[in-house]
Amino acid sequence: MPSLLAWRNAVFFVFFSCGLALSSYMSRVPHIRDTLGASTADMGVLAVSIAVGSISGMVLSSHVLARLGARRTILVFTTILTGGVIVAGAGASLSSFAVLFLGLAIFGFGLGITDVSMNVSAAANEQRMHRNLMPLFHALFSVGTMVGAGLGALAEMLQIPVVLHVGALTVTCLVAIWLTNHRIQPEFDGVAHDGAPSTTSARLAVWKQPLTWFLGLIILGMALAEGSANDWLALAMVDGHGQSNTGGAISLGVFLTAMTVGRVAGIRLLDRFGRVPVLRASAVLAALGLATVIFMSQPVIVMLGIIAWGLGSALGFPVGMSAAADDLKFAAARVSAVATIGYVAFLAGPPLIGFLGQQVGLLKALLVVLVFIAVAGLVSPAARERRVLPLPQASPRN
Repeated sequence: MPSLLAWRNAVFFVFFSCGLALSSYMSRVPHIRDTLGASTADMGVLAVSIAVGSISGMVLSSHVLARLGARRTILVFTTILTGGVIVAGAGASLSSFAVLFLGLAIFGFGLGITDVSMNVSAAANEQRMHRNLMPLFHALFSVGTMVGAGLGALAEMLQIPVVLHVGALTVTCLVAIWLTNHRIQPEFDGVAHDGAPSTTSARLAVWKQPLTWFLGLIILGMALAEGSANDWLALAMVDGHGQSNTGGAISLGVFLTAMTVGRVAGIRLLDRFGRVPVLRASAVLAALGLATVIFMSQPVIVMLGIIAWGLGSALGFPVGMSAAADDLKFAAARVSAVATIGYVAFLAGPPLIGFLGQQVGLLKALLVVLVFIAVAGLVSPAARERRVLPLPQASPRN
């Protein structure tokens, strides 16, 4: 048990670090927009660079995992994403759109592969500990985003250059990941590794299964609910509700804090009611909160809407990932597939919202997110708990 706890804690920190890196950049988006003199549509193009990199990484992730395993994959690709963050920070500080775009694409590529590998490792740890832990892993991601948003607001007030701000945070986290990576155990420890798909065609076969697509739609809708806030909430509060850049960063922090609370509290709800009712209720709450932010103008009511939006967005992604990993034998392939489908939200969502925002304003552009949240709620039965046969035990070697 101590070794399992050490494994859990090491993966906890990977989730935290990825959230910190992402929100450290996102919290400085209004500042970066002002520095570049960019339009809302231009910022949408920058946002899509992260998505293109992430999806490229996720498409390759199951093949990388099959070769390296989750532990080494995490080590290699957290290093890559850290390099991307530093390049992006340099681009922002130099007011170079091209360097910023390149850095964000590298960051997204590293983040995409790290995302799948840390979820596969978390699912294996969850199953070996016989506890419902996936929301806690994603809560640590949310804690990272919350801390990142708070530090971003502080950096904005102190006028710290973006490259120093994001570079110092991500390098510190990378050093800690390198020091704790040895505690992560192989995801197939104690089971026959040849029980998992061993060929490219076998790993791609999960794409033919309807379950993969339905789980992907759940993650797509709820990832868009979460991602649209990460990408646009700070800027929407500045442009749509007249807040300062610091106020926009604080609003993002409130959303991320609500998500964190929702993920921690969500474990008891999942234990009591099961995945499907919780996902349906989450979709309703997220939709109501987002609609409040779009249509209401009173600051207190808008802030309550942000809180509801965050609480409703909290469990969709981790529950979808947990459902995709129910069968550990196909976990890497299916988690990779549903994450790729879900991250289409991060590919199509940012530019779509950005281009619409250029025409009708960011708040009204966020109406498209409501449609995808509704779809996620409708297909939530795909995430119901399933009894999965155990993997065959490895035969003793002579």
